[in-house]
Amino acid sequence: MTTAPYPDGAGYVRGRYVPISEATLPVTDWGFTRSDVVYDVVHVFKGGFFRLRDHLDRFERSMEKRRIRPPEDRAAIEAILHRCVALTGLADAYVAMVASRGRPRVMGSRRPADCENHLIAYALPWIDVVPKDVQARGAHVFVASTPRVPDASVDPTVKNYQWNDLTSGLMEAHDAGFDTAVLCDAQGFLTEGPGFNVFVVRDGRVSTPDRGSLRGITRQSVLDLCAELGIEAAVEPIPRSALDHADEVFLATTAGGVMPASRIGARILGNDRPGPISTRLKDVYWKKHDEGWHHTPVRYQLAEAGE
Repeated sequence: MTTAPYPDGAGYVRGRYVPISEATLPVTDWGFTRSDVVYDVVHVFKGGFFRLRDHLDRFERSMEKRRIRPPEDRAAIEAILHRCVALTGLADAYVAMVASRGRPRVMGSRRPADCENHLIAYALPWIDVVPKDVQARGAHVFVASTPRVPDASVDPTVKNYQWNDLTSGLMEAHDAGFDTAVLCDAQGFLTEGPGFNVFVVRDGRVSTPDRGSLRGITRQSVLDLCAELGIEAAVEPIPRSALDHADEVFLATTAGGVMPASRIGARILGNDRPGPISTRLKDVYWKKHDEGWHHTPVRYQLAEAGE
């Protein structure tokens, strides 16, 4: 759709659809001043959302846990996501839904209940957390010294913008010349990385952490594929030391899918290339996308709808 009005990205803010460059927040919004936000991200592949229902389910759970209730109901949110993509004309897109605490109705109030909650949504051209060329050779992953924020302090199953620990891990990784990072908790168990779940493969068995981690939609897709392919898989505690004995490590996220690693800290895995199980899961993941797996067609006709 080369005639789409907002090919660089479209946003929905305060009930209006705007070019992404105009999708802004007031500086007094608690979403900005306190990271008091929940969000979710769904990808569009070849003109269809992937697992849209699952993303909307998780977004609703996150809003409920944080007591953020924008005026739009689920059906309206879904229609807004469709229209944001339609306004870009993109066949492959990164699509976000965000619920912010908003601004207090009473100036200076410190009561969350005094804030006017609101919805933000936007669609952008496809984003890969790990660039495709890096995925091809395998990501180099740093094990950060920064510990993950405790689950009891910030619930990792609620997708949120509290990223200070993850960002600190990224800075460590980049300072050391790595592509990205994974974090462990204070007890030394593996958690997740900035924007992705992590998987460890040992003796043909796949495992992913049971703590400090988002219950990722792509993580669930990997577990589903393992069951389908007869690969043993588990969600369980993974000590830091497991990385010293792993045959393979891979990452999983909406923004990139299954992303193999070839180095973890100082260790070179296999032949310094993506391993066979990681590669198989990646290939099957995208093959099933081509076949229409969990596919919801974008309603591009909504680009012509009124405000």
